[in-house]
Amino acid sequence: MSYHWKVLSWMVAGVVLGLALQWWLPAPAWAGLEFADRPDGIEVVAVDSASPAAQGGPVEALEEGDVFRAAVLHRGAEDERLVELSAPSDFEAWRTDEDGDRSLTDDCVLGASAIGEVIWLLPASSAAAEDPFEDAVPLTLGMDPESTREAVLRWVRLAADLFMALLKMLIVPLVLSSIVTGVAKVGSMKDLRRLGGKTFAYYISTSLLAILLGQALVNMIQPGRGASLGLSPLAETGAGSGGDFVDVLKRMVPANVFEAFRDNSAMLSIIFFALLLGFFITQAKEPHSSRIRDIFESFFEVMMKLAEGVLKLLPYGVFALMLKVTATTGFAPFKALLLYMFTVTLALVIHFCVTLPLLLRFIGGINPVSWFRAMSPAMMTAFSTSSSNMTLPVTLKAVEERGRVSNKVTSFTLPLGATINMDGTALYECIGVIFLAQFYDSISPTFNLTLGDQAFVVVMALLASVGAAGIPSAGLVMMLTILSALKLPLEGAALLLAVDRPLDMMRTMVNVWSDSCGAAIVARTEGEEGPLAPIMSG
Repeated sequence: MSYHWKVLSWMVAGVVLGLALQWWLPAPAWAGLEFADRPDGIEVVAVDSASPAAQGGPVEALEEGDVFRAAVLHRGAEDERLVELSAPSDFEAWRTDEDGDRSLTDDCVLGASAIGEVIWLLPASSAAAEDPFEDAVPLTLGMDPESTREAVLRWVRLAADLFMALLKMLIVPLVLSSIVTGVAKVGSMKDLRRLGGKTFAYYISTSLLAILLGQALVNMIQPGRGASLGLSPLAETGAGSGGDFVDVLKRMVPANVFEAFRDNSAMLSIIFFALLLGFFITQAKEPHSSRIRDIFESFFEVMMKLAEGVLKLLPYGVFALMLKVTATTGFAPFKALLLYMFTVTLALVIHFCVTLPLLLRFIGGINPVSWFRAMSPAMMTAFSTSSSNMTLPVTLKAVEERGRVSNKVTSFTLPLGATINMDGTALYECIGVIFLAQFYDSISPTFNLTLGDQAFVVVMALLASVGAAGIPSAGLVMMLTILSALKLPLEGAALLLAVDRPLDMMRTMVNVWSDSCGAAIVARTEGEEGPLAPIMSG
């Protein structure tokens, strides 16, 4: 069974088993709180130490004596509504009768609420406030800790958490080694400096165009606003890039690079250091330049093997993640992800069918339809393998034999493109991160998605695309670097794994298509008449 079908099969199995657990093992929504009636609302009289409410949220932990007058349901969504709290029974809707059936009423606050949902409580003191929603306290509904389903899911969560820990383990060494190696390769071929400059300029330009296209579409469609993803509000105050774009630029330079290596949220500093190191490796005298370059190339190859080994666990990691999500929240997150998938797909299609063909036609003077026909073997291989590196031999053969590009150009541009040119991946990372940021912006008072944050995402997506390995689902690892830098929980990226596989196949096609277009355009600027000349003259 091919890899992507294996991933899809395990994903479906996790969804089916999660829904089965929901059906067979009832588990009420649980707040871990007890309330008493008050003239001005309801008062917290007991807080279970194991409940999310006791652990401290984005504002503060709920405590005994807190009084709330109302609750906001579905904050940020179209059906957002305010419910006045007049009796403790409003928060006791999850209790069951003697037969074990849930006794819910339409007017109960929690009656239509689900596990993982966030309810915003308005303090009684906020009634006279100018903005009563400013002091709203989030309450995340958990699962009854004594339920059988919760006992089963503890082990599932352990497997999912271990898989995510393995992915996080790859972030710093993979990004560092891949960027240093990619940049060092550009400058190491002194006889191809002019060719390297053109190639690098093309790759950076197309990646930036792809990212800006993704940013524009995700802001127009806004798939994350009011989405029901079953994720908790931010627990870290001050999440975000930590300032405007000028502040972000200041933080690019690490005061101590070894301190930055210890922190996944310092990825911008690590990427900046890797770019400088890769460039100045090319400026060092021999034999030092080649020695240190060889070390990083060897380190990168080892990290690639390690990443491939970890990603072999992807089917089982997806199974655990899908089982955890569906057994907890059902299908609600997947409905929200459909709009996200549409946004990513639309951006990929526009970049594939409009942006790159226009460059090919007006800069390279090549018929885009004829070039696509010539590249069809590489396109099919990219779609089926989801790997730019595994597609590289097919791409080289197609560009040289079917596209009539010289070996001098292909041997330089295509291997380099498979390393640093990831238009589809960069676009996907930008949309995915802003999608999650939109979600947190709509439910968390500690996060504000500013223009500075979005500019930060664009820069990080561009730099991270240089370090994205050409292996299946490598874009997911790069997305973790941006989320870490924004101080956003990585569980959001884990949820995106549910729909990552088809998007991975499409974005790999975009990556390889961009590589082949780049080879043709560079060949034409070098004075070659070969690219598709027999096809065009006929």
